[in-house]
Amino acid sequence: ARTAVVHDPVALNIGVNCQWQSRCMSQQRAAMNRALGYIAKKQPPQWRIQLCNRNASRGGNRVDWVGFDHCIRNSRLRPASLRKASKRH
Repeated sequence: ARTAVVHDPVALNIGVNCQWQSRCMSQQRAAMNRALGYIAKKQPPQWRIQLCNRNASRGGNRVDWVGFDHCIRNSRLRPASLRKASKRH
C-alpha cells in the first residue's frame, strides 16, 4: 500500500506544483527519478547541484523537477567564480 499523500513530502510537493493534474505529476516524478539517477551515476560537483536547486526552486521547499533535471545535465554551466572572471575580459 502506498503512503498517504499527506505523509509523503515528495508526492505532496509535486501535487502542489502541478495543481494535482495527473499528467504534470507524472512528468515531474519521471524527471525527479531521471535527475536523481543522473546524480547517483555521474556525481556532479556540489556547486552544480546547489545552482540547479536555486534555479528550480518554486519558493519554500517546492522544486520544479523538470527544470532541475534539465539544469543538472547542462554541460555549459560554470561555477560562479569562473562566470564572473570571464565577464571582466
